Amino acid sequence: MQLMSFIREIKPGFRVAFLLILSIISIIYVQVSQAAENPGGVPVLSDPNERLTKPDLSNLARFRILTASDFPPFNFVDQTGRLAGYHVDVIREVCRELNIEAKCQVQAMPYADLEGALEAGNGEAVMSGIAITSSLRQKFSFSRPYLFLPARFAVQGKLGLSGRAGDALAGRKVGVIANTAHEKMLGAFFPKLVAVPVSGQEELFSSLKEGKVDAILADGVRVPFWVASPAAEKCCVLLDGPYLSQHYLGEGFAVMLRKGNAVQLTAAVDYALAQLAAKGRLQDIYLRYFPNGFY
Repeated sequence: MQLMSFIREIKPGFRVAFLLILSIISIIYVQVSQAAENPGGVPVLSDPNERLTKPDLSNLARFRILTASDFPPFNFVDQTGRLAGYHVDVIREVCRELNIEAKCQVQAMPYADLEGALEAGNGEAVMSGIAITSSLRQKFSFSRPYLFLPARFAVQGKLGLSGRAGDALAGRKVGVIANTAHEKMLGAFFPKLVAVPVSGQEELFSSLKEGKVDAILADGVRVPFWVASPAAEKCCVLLDGPYLSQHYLGEGFAVMLRKGNAVQLTAAVDYALAQLAAKGRLQDIYLRYFPNGFY
């Protein structure tokens, strides 16, 4: 009630801007809270009370899913020459959930060729870390998200910092890759931190390791891997988070489908993803490939 009274007192010209900022903040708060309530797992991606009808795919001749082969641990060719990775396992589980394993065909190609191949009709769907954008929505249909990529802070371990990043790092230098969503996010939500833009990922990690900055904010997938890797030489630890924002980091990864057959197949993929999330199988696959976690 107090918030509503405050909003009414704001001048009409500023009210829309205030509500937009409030909605962005709420997105981050809700998604981070969900991750905190599910430690080691993925944020809640579907309503557990949602009841979706399993589509009838008996008339489906085949389901060709295109993916890349050069983005470990999401997609890669293992030592036996077999296509493997997070996306490959999720694809197989989706097909199993829909009882169409015999009709599913996983085809690998360079990431840069995926969009063109789908548009040309060389597959029914792409699952390879595709981020939803407005331009892609004009050409393709998308399933519900199956994975959100957060931003994470890493700090020098010797500093002994803990607690909320906004307080723990107030006045400290925080490295961030220039001209990225992470730089914009840092400025918008952590104004007390001193941003130090760098040119790329290698410089970002070396700056933290060498003590040129006290912390970094970056891709929540790469940061935990680097912190746990021999390259970091146990210099650093994760701090707070994860931080997710649809406004800055996008709507997450989703399955991209051709519009010609999108209605039935999109509904089928949505059903399968919801079932896998409810049964904990998405979390099992996530922990298999990301044991250090990025949430």
